[in-house]
Amino acid sequence: MTEFVTSADGTRIAYQVVGEGPAVVIVDGAICHRAFGPSTGIADQLADGHRAFSYDRRGRGESGPLDGYAAEREIEDLAAIVAVAGGSATLLGLSSGGALALRAAGAGIGVERVAVYEPPFSTSDEQRARFTDYRTDVAQDIAAGERGAAVARFMAFVGMPEPMIDGMRNSPVWPVFESVAPTLVTDTEALDGEGGAPVPTERLAALTVPVLVLDGGLSPEMLRDAARATAAAAAGSEYRTLEGQTHEVAPEVLAPVLAEFVAKG
Repeated sequence: MTEFVTSADGTRIAYQVVGEGPAVVIVDGAICHRAFGPSTGIADQLADGHRAFSYDRRGRGESGPLDGYAAEREIEDLAAIVAVAGGSATLLGLSSGGALALRAAGAGIGVERVAVYEPPFSTSDEQRARFTDYRTDVAQDIAAGERGAAVARFMAFVGMPEPMIDGMRNSPVWPVFESVAPTLVTDTEALDGEGGAPVPTERLAALTVPVLVLDGGLSPEMLRDAARATAAAAAGSEYRTLEGQTHEVAPEVLAPVLAEFVAKG
């Protein structure tokens, strides 16, 4: 059942919660939200033994709009969810949602520990330059009202072949992608896109909560490099590979590993 909480700036944030136990808040990556993405399935897998929260990041699903966006507003959104959870929670950030979760973990909002799955940071000059170009271009697409072009650009950026993108344009799901296309720009901000999405080494080194960094054994090497670099930079972190998994991790594989991390206290 969908419930709502009001963030610090008055924006309504939609969420749902299942299960009982220690609180876990799941932070979706690009384009995803409760109705389209992995968070609801992961929450269901965690419900036996955890109070699992999935929510729509602002500008997505049933949550309020992006007006006046800054990454700090999304941290305030998470603070509101954590408050509903009782004032403390574990965060699980997926893909670019991992970058936001890592920001929030150091913001003093009651994050007890943070786990991230393949945050897509850049680990080379070439990757940083490519991300900077992408950030500029996708922002121009949105400013021009070209939501479809922004979605196609994102898909090409993450490696989807052009014929597959063309096929997606004609699928029933394309309007769903277009409805959240402006959040592609805000996701680049969570990743420090102006600098090319570098690994935020100083921010990670300053974290005082346990950090678990995960990747998939079948994921592209650049995502695995980013995961390893994230783990190396985060104080007191743990790095694990989920064998047989890709960037689209299976909830039934991820959930037991997260449960083990939460149980460590």
